[in-house]
Amino acid sequence: MNRHLSRVIVMQTLYEWDFRPGTDIKSIKDRNIANYEEDADDGFIDQTIEGIIKNIKNIDSEIIKAAPEWPIEQIASIDKTILRISIYEILESDDVPPKVAINEAVELGKTFGGQNSSKFINGVLGIVYRSSPRYNPEDDKPKKAKEELEK
Repeated sequence: MNRHLSRVIVMQTLYEWDFRPGTDIKSIKDRNIANYEEDADDGFIDQTIEGIIKNIKNIDSEIIKAAPEWPIEQIASIDKTILRISIYEILESDDVPPKVAINEAVELGKTFGGQNSSKFINGVLGIVYRSSPRYNPEDDKPKKAKEELEK
């Protein structure tokens, strides 16, 4: 199962749904899955989409807190969609390490977003992660310092 591909499908589904909120999200998802011959993780896709929709108000409030100078309606729709996926994974999904969620979001931003999307996404997610219950201060230490401490 390809998690990166699955996140792309989640992103495409939520992006379209954001523009057409009255549309049946399952039909959007099924069409997006059909576009790929590779191995998508249907369970992960369903769980992520359902979790984001169920928690969208909380997720969006995290975006607003982390980027107060950017009104949420002014954030590019693709960036907002990528942020929603990663914030859901950081706050609600125990099977995805926060660093993986952030790295994946940055990569999606580089591939699908604008010129500064990846930097914006990384900055917002860093703030969200550091204020989350899953935050580990060790993650902020440079790799060399961690290796020295482990000797």
